[in-house]
Amino acid sequence: MADIITQTTLESAKVFAEPFLRHATLETGENAWLHAQAVSQILLNIGSSEAMQAASYLVYTCEHLNKPLDVIGQAFDDNLASLAVETTKLMHMQKQTRAATGKITTTAHTETVRKMLLAFSRDLRVVMLRLASRLQSLRYFAASKSEVSASLARESLQVFAPLANRLGIWQIKWEMEDLSFRFLEPQTYKETARLLDEKRTLREDYVEQLREQLQTDLAKQGIKAEVQGRPKHIYSIVKKMRGKGLGFDQVFDIRALRVIVAEIDDCYGALGWVHAQFSPISDEFDDYIAKPKANGYQSLHTVVRDASGQAIEVQIRTQNMHDKAEHGVAAHWVYKEAGAKGYAGVAATGSYDAKIAVLRQLLAWERDLTATDSTASDSAALLSDRIYVLTPEAAVVELPQGATAIDFAYTVHTDLGHRCRGAKLDGVIVSLNTPLKNGQTVEINAAKEGGPSRDWLNAELGYLTSSRAKTKVRAWFNAKAMMETIARGREAVEKLLQREGKTAIKLVDLAVQLGFKSADELFEVVGKDEYSLRTIEAFFKPPAPELSTEELLHKRAKVEKTPTGGVLVVGVDSLLTQLAKCCKPAPGDAIGGYVTRGKGVSIHRQSCSNFQALVARNDVNHEGRVIDVAWAKDKLASANTATSGSVNEVYPVDVVIEAADSQGLLKAILEVFSKDKLNVIAANTQSHRSSGGDTAVMTFTVEVTNSARLNKVLSLVLEVQGVRSARRR
Repeated sequence: MADIITQTTLESAKVFAEPFLRHATLETGENAWLHAQAVSQILLNIGSSEAMQAASYLVYTCEHLNKPLDVIGQAFDDNLASLAVETTKLMHMQKQTRAATGKITTTAHTETVRKMLLAFSRDLRVVMLRLASRLQSLRYFAASKSEVSASLARESLQVFAPLANRLGIWQIKWEMEDLSFRFLEPQTYKETARLLDEKRTLREDYVEQLREQLQTDLAKQGIKAEVQGRPKHIYSIVKKMRGKGLGFDQVFDIRALRVIVAEIDDCYGALGWVHAQFSPISDEFDDYIAKPKANGYQSLHTVVRDASGQAIEVQIRTQNMHDKAEHGVAAHWVYKEAGAKGYAGVAATGSYDAKIAVLRQLLAWERDLTATDSTASDSAALLSDRIYVLTPEAAVVELPQGATAIDFAYTVHTDLGHRCRGAKLDGVIVSLNTPLKNGQTVEINAAKEGGPSRDWLNAELGYLTSSRAKTKVRAWFNAKAMMETIARGREAVEKLLQREGKTAIKLVDLAVQLGFKSADELFEVVGKDEYSLRTIEAFFKPPAPELSTEELLHKRAKVEKTPTGGVLVVGVDSLLTQLAKCCKPAPGDAIGGYVTRGKGVSIHRQSCSNFQALVARNDVNHEGRVIDVAWAKDKLASANTATSGSVNEVYPVDVVIEAADSQGLLKAILEVFSKDKLNVIAANTQSHRSSGGDTAVMTFTVEVTNSARLNKVLSLVLEVQGVRSARRR
């Protein structure tokens, strides 16, 4: 398509849209065709392109088309189709926000801002179309004297007008403020308008006299200037009166002139002459030429008093400054079709810097929006913790303050985060823990495959800030560890089946018969040493002759007449007990008993997975084998006080420690056990290599007097550098 959209496209858009819009009515009650015409004229007045004016008609046809993107794209081009559809989407978002809140709250403001930022990331023209459309809606309400919802008027005043201000589109800003204020505070508006009208003739005659005198005198000084009377904006006057506690007659810009000259030197020349002829008010002078406003506005502002003491505001600027002040971003934005690598509304070359500049104005506008709302302290604090950066395609990405390129990568896509290996900020290579700043363009260098580094989770290294990215990295390592655990469990179960000659059995069927939902669930608990292989062996052995519960409970052990292990069976004396080897309970642990066939009562920790499986089977079959047991009083007292007790009364327990493998790790852990006088009677270590470094999994069997003492020692083990977890098996 040609770079310049011709008048034919605008006329074609009118012909295309008229059948749909001629008799259609918008939710405001306005005729859609008349609204589109008025929006097109507003865009023309602020210097927008013919493509924008054509889009003002196409936007409202989307409601009447089943597939507007395809239909408009075929009739015109994909650029205009995308612009129309995106603008319609934004209109719907704003409508839903107003409907959901009833009034425009601070939260709703923030959401509206965010939606506009997202729309802008595709095409700034979406925002321009919404501004022009909202202004026309306000004009319609004023002309027809229709009732206006407070939420729409407040949204216009608190969201749209500040946006127009940040983009420097003063024509829209002033008019939108006055109309919104008129609907929100009709009595104050009428009273201020009445005060302006009371001495309008005298004031206008005086301003006209000053205008002619100033223009003539500047010409005599060799300064060619156009002097204008400035329009009076009611909302601005009321805002000044309220903000400074002034009376109507004390507001300076009720009498105001604007001087437009050719060159910057003429601005200061005119300023010197004005200050020489009148008495300047020193506190009311601003040089926005030397120090432009954040949105690029430039002008000299001064307030002087005439011989009678009346205040007069004078603004002095060049014609170029005036054009930018009146039209804002529309005065210098390039509306051309993008190339293959461009994006809608902006030329592929020469416009990216302009887009960045406007993005920063929109970000500043978002901060203004929350900072000026007296109820927005919480939201303002929240937004101050956010930054916005760009992808190489100029899409906006929202991140927490202090975020890095890795945070950015995970926000764009989880897989991109996993494969992130390097980054560029504004084309410059930086380290992955460099904090990002507002408006920067971030480019990620990613490997074809691979995963994250464990260093990214080290808070001291500063690689990650966002909770989303941290969660994704942890999930990756957890999934990797789970896969390794399942692989170990599968290997152990398959070896057992080979020994038992049961290789024909399906692993899924075995898992289900053992009470698991899947084979992987069985492999997981076996790989974690939380499920004994002996339980699987017992599954294949024929059941022993059934004995009654009474016979089992009263069966005495021939080799032992008193309880062992310091455990008492509730309600039964001198019953043989044995501590289960799968969980190795110690005094202080919550325990339960299970009546075995011929071996007395097996004592388990209540958290033991094997015991829980036995309890479940007991409940289903009503066997009555699960019984209450308790530690002897002397053992329980020892556990509660975490003392060592008698040196002969020790209990072997298994401890599993996972840590980053390093030289001296085993020695450091053994020193902790030795310092607390815990005897290590067995140790087994395994090392697993991964992209994040070597991981050591160590299993120790230690002799303890009670579980409380063991918990204390495990907390000390966790303090050893590199240790990630330390737990009972």
